[in-house]
Amino acid sequence: MRILLVEDDKVLADALSRALVQSAHAVDIVGTGEEADHALLLGIHDLVILDIGLPGLSGLDVLRRLRARRATTPVLMLTALDSLDDRVRGLDLGADDYLAKPFDLPELEARVRALLRRGANSTPWLEHGLLSFDTVGRRVFHDKRPVELSPRELAMLELLLMRAGRVVSKEQMANHLYGWGEEVADNAIEVNIYRLRKKLEPLGCEIRTVRGMGYLMDRVGEGA
Repeated sequence: MRILLVEDDKVLADALSRALVQSAHAVDIVGTGEEADHALLLGIHDLVILDIGLPGLSGLDVLRRLRARRATTPVLMLTALDSLDDRVRGLDLGADDYLAKPFDLPELEARVRALLRRGANSTPWLEHGLLSFDTVGRRVFHDKRPVELSPRELAMLELLLMRAGRVVSKEQMANHLYGWGEEVADNAIEVNIYRLRKKLEPLGCEIRTVRGMGYLMDRVGEGA
């Protein structure tokens, strides 16, 4: 899942981003309302974590513009502890939930999971034979047994399953795995594919390389 984090406190933004990346999300960070408004025009995010107290265009203004475009992207507002009026206004403008600062990371992560589950257009589970991927809880099972994957491997498998039967290019992989501004080594995709294959092949799950194009997981029942 791709999350837009709108927070002008760089220390807090970095801490939240690290926690979300560890849960296998790609996180894009912006620090102003104007940047957030432009980013949301792209329509690529599954969730927005939006601080109300931004310099320039406020978080409430960003939310108002987002909903005016009839976008249904879930929004979690971050508010000051005593800002009851802001919380009420935000909910009236279409925010899905709010969290008062200061807060504990486990609570943020729980609210993120709940909003992603609520915002899923269909079942949050991706199925591929005996392989099951909980896209909200960020867990993978094979024949109901847990499969241990790193956050990058989880994100990579998620994209391959979402596009089963279609080739996924390296560029698409990088866009799904990494947030804006993250440094990506030239061989990062190949290394992660290699590690993911080592864990999936004993389970009978194949990731094929389509030379010059990218990677592919066949739909169940289809062959090479």
